[in-house]
Amino acid sequence: MGKVFYILSNGKLSRKENTLYFENENVKKSIPIETVDEIFVLSEITLNTKLIKFLSQAGVCIHFFNYYGYYVGSFYPRETQVSGHLCIKQAEHYLDKEKRLYLAKAFVMGAIINLSQVYKIDPEENLNRLSKAESIEEIMSVEADFRKKCYEKLEEITGFEFEKRTKRPPGNPLNALISFGNSLVYAKVLGEIYYTPLNPTISYLHEPSTKRFSLSLDIAEVFKPILSDKLIIKLLKSGKITEEHFKKDLASAYLNDEGRKIFISEFDKLLEETVKHKKLKRKVSHRTLIRLELYKLIKHLLGEEVYIPLNYGSL
Repeated sequence: MGKVFYILSNGKLSRKENTLYFENENVKKSIPIETVDEIFVLSEITLNTKLIKFLSQAGVCIHFFNYYGYYVGSFYPRETQVSGHLCIKQAEHYLDKEKRLYLAKAFVMGAIINLSQVYKIDPEENLNRLSKAESIEEIMSVEADFRKKCYEKLEEITGFEFEKRTKRPPGNPLNALISFGNSLVYAKVLGEIYYTPLNPTISYLHEPSTKRFSLSLDIAEVFKPILSDKLIIKLLKSGKITEEHFKKDLASAYLNDEGRKIFISEFDKLLEETVKHKKLKRKVSHRTLIRLELYKLIKHLLGEEVYIPLNYGSL
């Protein structure tokens, strides 16, 4: 695997011979294309079609975030791992109500189990409700109710006010961190999907749409507790991020430049951090865990193995 490259400063990204080249008033940097898997752009940059063609040839996804840290879209190169057979199976599992419900419940089960370990909340009541749910709406309601418990605990743990979940714009620092962390996880999952034959637009918990890669939203549910919630708690409790790292007005709050740099740095470290995988009997990175989860889903769709979501605490 190559690295994830983050652009946090305004400038120009271009192709220079067979190398990526970033420059602005203060920086001139060459980045060997073979060392890059994905690019996250969290600033204003200029680029041209020559660069896009270069990224496409190299199979490098580039994700764009706006000034406030919202994910706005990705350049997703032409897929090279395509499988018509798998695409048909993905569609079959969406069109069959029982098959779709199983996967939707599985993603939410993974979210609840992993959240329960982060926040030390008993998940049994919500898992029981989940098992009896008969529609996507009911499943999402169960998840929302458990999330509400987690947000109350997050407020208690960090000492930051939460009040209620607000997104566009986030109403306070906790909401800003949640939105930013979740956006990063969503984009990272999408980047990993690119390296598999899965179609990123066919999903089960979230409704497929012409405007988004909704499968990323499904898989991200399993990983947001690990890569977003857990990181937010760590950054606030350690004092690495404080009230001083936010820009605020009467109705919104956003991470400032320094705050985003700190969050991105810790997020990248977490992606590369390894854990012992009991089944594989070796250490794997959190980034690899995402790829493994995707291949578990592929095996389920092909009828080779029933999909069981990642239980991070059982690794």
